[in-house]
Amino acid sequence: MTDHAEAHLEVRDLVVQRGGVTVLEIGALDFPRGLVTAVIGPNGSGKSTLLGALQLVLHPSRGTLKLDGEPMDADPVKTRRRMSAAFQEPLLLSMSVRANVELPLRLRGVDRRRRQELGEHWLERFGIASLARRHARQLSGGEAQRVSLARAFASQPEVLLLDEPFSGVDAPTREGLIEDFAEIVSETRPTTILVTHDRDEALRLGDHAALLIGGGLRQTGRPSEVFERPSDRAVAEFVGMENVWAGQRSESGVYRAGGVRLASTAKSVALGAPALLCVRPERIVLSRDGDGSANQMRATVRTVRPRGPVVRSDLASGRLTLTADVPVTVWDELGLTVGDEVFARIAPADVHVIEDSV
Repeated sequence: MTDHAEAHLEVRDLVVQRGGVTVLEIGALDFPRGLVTAVIGPNGSGKSTLLGALQLVLHPSRGTLKLDGEPMDADPVKTRRRMSAAFQEPLLLSMSVRANVELPLRLRGVDRRRRQELGEHWLERFGIASLARRHARQLSGGEAQRVSLARAFASQPEVLLLDEPFSGVDAPTREGLIEDFAEIVSETRPTTILVTHDRDEALRLGDHAALLIGGGLRQTGRPSEVFERPSDRAVAEFVGMENVWAGQRSESGVYRAGGVRLASTAKSVALGAPALLCVRPERIVLSRDGDGSANQMRATVRTVRPRGPVVRSDLASGRLTLTADVPVTVWDELGLTVGDEVFARIAPADVHVIEDSV
C-alpha cells in the first residue's frame, strides 16, 4: 500500500489456470483508492491475465476479488458499470469519433443531452474535438488511442483498467499522450491499474507498483523503491540492475565481490553471509583521475556501445565486470576508448544488498 491509502480493490488467494496449468497465482494484492498502480513484469508474467480477472472476463479457479469490500462477481453487470478499460489496440467501432466516445454512456442509458455534454467535454479534454465527425477508420494510431481514452473517461469510472495503452504509438505522439493522460488522471483520480512493461511509464505515472514474474507477485511498493531496491535477483534483472555481483559481508557495511571491496549503506546481512550486490548502470561514475573516495576502483574499458543519450560500457576491475551507462556528453569529455584505464566510482548509497539464499 502507498502511504496507507485505503484499498479500493482487493485480490486474495487468486489462482487462474489455463488447460490445467496455473498461469497466475497471487496471495494478496491491494489497489489503493484514487491512485495509479503500475502492474509491471516481463512478457508472460501474468499482467494481462490479472487485468482480465479484474474485468470479470476470466474466471479464476480460486480466489476472491473485492470492490469496496464486496465480491466483484456478486453482481457482474453492476461491477462492470463502475469500470472502464482501454487497451494497446483502441478497439473502436465502425462509427464516428463522437459516437465511439458516447457509446458507453448510451449503453448505460444516459439521456442524449447528457451524453453530448460529456462527449464534448472529453473530446475537448483529449484534444480531439476537431475530429468529432471523423470516422474511426480515418484516424491515425495516436488519434485512435486518444479516442479510446476519451471513451474510457466519459463514463466517469471509479476504476480504470489500462493494458499497454501507450505502446502502440510513435515516440513523439506517445510523449504528448502520456503528458495529457497524467494531467487528466491526477485531476479525476480514478483508481487506475496500468499494465506496462515500460520502466519510464511506471516511474512517471505510478503511485504504486506491483511486479509480476512467472505468474506470481514478487514485489510491491512505490515504483522508485521497486526499481532501486529489488527484492531478489529476478526482480533486479527485470528492473535493469545490470550489475548483480555475488559477494559476502566482510565487516560492518562492507562487502567483497570479485576481489573488490564495496561499502554500502543498505541494511547489512549477517557477517560472512552470501549476498547479491546490485548497482544500476547509470549510478556508476567514471573519471580519468582517482580521488580516493569510497568505492572507487581502477578499471579497464572492455566494450563501448552507444545507446541514444548514453554510452554503455563494460569495464573490468579485478575479477569484477561492471556495466556503466554514461551520458554521451560526459563520455566525449572523457575521450575514452576500448583498452583505456579509468576510475569507476559507486556511491555507497547506490549499492543495494540482497541476502542471497542460494
